[in-house]
Amino acid sequence: MANNTTENNGPLKGLVVADFTQLAQGPWATQMLGDMGADIIKIEPQKGDWMRHYSYGNMYPNGESISFLSFNRNKRSIALNLKDPRGHDIAKAIISKADILIENFRPGVMERLGLGYADMKQLNPGLIYCSSSGYGGSGPYLQRPGQDLLAQSMGGGAALNGKKGDMPMVTAVGQADLLTSLFINQSVLAAIHSRSATGKGQKIETNLLNSVVGFHIQEVTAYLHKGENPERSESGIPNPWLGAPYGIYHTQDSYIAIGMNPVQKLAQAIGAKKYDSEEYASNNIMEGRDEIRSDFDAVFRTRTTKEWLDILLERDIWCSQVNTFDEMVKDPQIKHNNMIIEIDHPKAGKVRTTGFPVWFSDTPQKIYKPAPLLNENAKDILKEFCGYSEDKINQFITEME
Repeated sequence: MANNTTENNGPLKGLVVADFTQLAQGPWATQMLGDMGADIIKIEPQKGDWMRHYSYGNMYPNGESISFLSFNRNKRSIALNLKDPRGHDIAKAIISKADILIENFRPGVMERLGLGYADMKQLNPGLIYCSSSGYGGSGPYLQRPGQDLLAQSMGGGAALNGKKGDMPMVTAVGQADLLTSLFINQSVLAAIHSRSATGKGQKIETNLLNSVVGFHIQEVTAYLHKGENPERSESGIPNPWLGAPYGIYHTQDSYIAIGMNPVQKLAQAIGAKKYDSEEYASNNIMEGRDEIRSDFDAVFRTRTTKEWLDILLERDIWCSQVNTFDEMVKDPQIKHNNMIIEIDHPKAGKVRTTGFPVWFSDTPQKIYKPAPLLNENAKDILKEFCGYSEDKINQFITEME
């Protein structure tokens, strides 16, 4: 179970983040900052983050979206109408005391609300202001809707997946969203480091499309060198730039993943005598790769995955089991790494989710708050950032309901 306490001693303790994000790319970025100890003030529309009303698999334990719960722990929530003068002033009061602001509205929305960077840097010169969008803050796609599937498709990665002749295939995981979350985090923390030397904040822009293209650095560089699109294999080798024996194979009871190994070495280990010669000493054979894969697949089908792992790992062959989610959460290394945790939520009950993937020796991260209820922390935020009296707080909350 996660250490679900109010104590916060993470490495980012003391940093305040004004979080104007919704959906996935922004909220996962701010959740990670919160996991590392930053104080995340989640400023939501009065009906809440869009993700409160959408959920993977339509799963809503006691009315709470599984998707929202996944991306919004370790935050405080306040619901504001940013077009209302009072809501606008409250947002500015929070921003004035924040170290970082992150937003992922369509380009131009924050400016129209009077909360754009040009205005906010006058209010708070040390502010790190990060805007994240689908395609960037300017350019021919400025008015296009930006979403993970669209960015993956546009970025070229979908054409790498699947077999020759298949339609392009995007990843089931929101690759563009979650990569952008990582770029947001490293960029705002780099800007915090710069501010420590200069005292000045700055604006950062990230976007889904750039993240996808940047993520495919090796594949794009290979294309630019060769000048031809990569050709996917007929047998389903998962990367068109790689040859045999790389890929996933059937076994007697499930599947096994084989990494980049010399074909000859693997052939010796599994008894595929046809390929036990110096001709096959390479670990990336492109010519005839589909035939090699087919021949190896037939051999792998003769034993169980565990039997093959025992044989191959003893010979230092790069290989692994292919886990389903059910198998992954029970995997001994996953358990050892504490990557599946449980959080108590006031409405949803016990929520099992993924842990924080990084370990700190001196400033351990903790899950000290579950995902907040909508407007749950309004009273504390209004008092702390705006100096509201108890009467004024109650009046505001009553009028906003």
